[in-house]
Parts: sequence; C-alpha cells; structure tokens
Amino acid sequence: MNSQLSVLIGRRFLAAFTSLAFVIVTVFAITNILPGDATDALLGQGATPEAITAMRHNLGLDQPVFVRFWVWLWGVLHGEFGHSLLNGLSVADVIGPRLHNSLLLAGASAAISVPVSLFLGITSAIWKDTVYDRIVSIMTLGMVSVPEFVIATMAVYVFAVRLHLLPALADVGNVHSLRQFLAAFFMPVASLALVTLAQMVRMTRAAMVDTLSAPYIEMALLKGVGPARLILVHAIPNAIGPIINAVALSLSSLLGGVVVIEVVFTYPGIAGLMVDAVSSRDVPTVQACALVFCVTYLLLTTFADIVTILSLPRGRKA
Repeated sequence: MNSQLSVLIGRRFLAAFTSLAFVIVTVFAITNILPGDATDALLGQGATPEAITAMRHNLGLDQPVFVRFWVWLWGVLHGEFGHSLLNGLSVADVIGPRLHNSLLLAGASAAISVPVSLFLGITSAIWKDTVYDRIVSIMTLGMVSVPEFVIATMAVYVFAVRLHLLPALADVGNVHSLRQFLAAFFMPVASLALVTLAQMVRMTRAAMVDTLSAPYIEMALLKGVGPARLILVHAIPNAIGPIINAVALSLSSLLGGVVVIEVVFTYPGIAGLMVDAVSSRDVPTVQACALVFCVTYLLLTTFADIVTILSLPRGRKA
C-alpha cells in the first residue's frame, strides 16, 4: 500500500511540474501577444517612429521572442523577475508589499470562512433534510449564485453610501488602531469570505453526508454508539480527507475573488497591481503577478489531491 501511495503521489507531483511548465510558457506567450507595449504608455500617442524604435531597443523589446523567453525563464528560475518597464524598479521589490497586502486579505478571509463553513457544513450534514439544513442550503446556494463584484458593490452601497458607516475605499495605509483596521478590512474581507464560505459549506456538507451513509457508520449505530461519539470518533476522522480537500479547493477560488475585490475597493494588493500593469503594458510585472496566482493555485490543488490520496487507505480500512 505504501508503494502504491508513493506512486500516486509521485504521479501527482509530476503532473504538477508539467502543469507548472505549461503555465510558464502560457503566461509568457499570452503577455507577449497583447496589443501594444510599454512604449505606448511611456511615450504617448504623439511619439515619432524613431523614438518608439529607440525606446523598444532600450527596453529589449526588439529582440526575438525566443531570446526574450529564455532570458525571462532563466531569471524566473533564479528568482529574478526582471525590472518594471515603467519605472525601472525590480519587479520583486514592487510585488513584495502588494503580495503582503493580498496575503493579509486572503488570510483574514480564510480565518473567517474556514471555521464558519466547517461548522455549517458538518451540522447541516448531521441534521440532513431538517429546516436548519434547508435554510443553510438556500443561503449558500444564493451566495454561490451571486458574483463577488455584486456582493462588493452592494456592500459599498449599503455601508458606505446609505449608512455612512464604513469608507468606500480600503485605505490600508492609514491603519493605526483596531477601529481603523476593521473599517478598512471589513467590507473587502466580508465580500470575499461570503462566496468562499458558501462553496466550502456545500462541499463540506457533501463530504459529511457521504461519510454518514457509509456501512461502518450503520454498523456503529447498530452497536449502540451514541450520537456524539459517532460524529467525533467515527464520522469526522474518516471525512477529514475530503473536508481538507474541500477547504483547499475553496481557498484556491479566493484567487479569482481577490482580483475583483481589490479592484472594487481599490485595495493595494497584487491583483490591483496586475490590472494596472496590464493597462500600461508593463509585461514583466504582469508576468510575475500571473505566475504568483498560477503557482499559488497549483500548490493548493496539488495539496488537495495529495490529501485525498492519503485519505483513501484510511477510508478503506474503516
């Protein structure tokens, strides 16, 4: 069994590295077929052809695409993402503070959504087909059906425009107290956590319902095991693999929501930086931001798959 697990995990890592190679090539290819380049943003529409040619030469944009790819790939493999075409700063230095802000936003959202969703998902499965289960299912289905930008926009309208309780923009650079922290982060975190929470609740409930319908649960009931012991000792330990898988997959969906939330609230994170870099054709910055998102998503999905693989033998033994 150990050798089979090693083979399965090895195959998953191989698939992850293959996906990473594909992502690297795809990111470079897509960013290089964007119309225009950084010379448009730097020189403006009134630039002469001679000035554009000289600027493209100084930025290295006139080199063959394969040469630029290998230079960029060599830098990525050594942790160097190049320099911004707009200000000449190191892309790593530009991304660093923005990545910290995005991780803070995602971490705060996860700290709220994970425990709440686990509680709602597990209790909904325990009290399946009750009024409580139906209410939770309707609420989560409604939240999953609403896009992040709609939730964020409604939050701004209600709390900032109508009630004047919170600022419409997330001014995280002016946070010096708990009150200012809550004012800056409440709406972005709540908007991002709601959608993630809804997905996680549904996946956790499905995993627990499947576990509670297993034969060993019926056998435990026949042996007179009490409800609390049945859930804590027999059900949850055997459902922990699928639950962790659901959490990891749901957290990976944070990446897409972060982009929308940061733009709506003008949050100074890496997603907002990537949007600005795309509009200004700052290709090295776009490439680095895209790689961060893709690699993070790949790590989370790989972790979820490995947890699933490791949980299979225990489920069979049970």
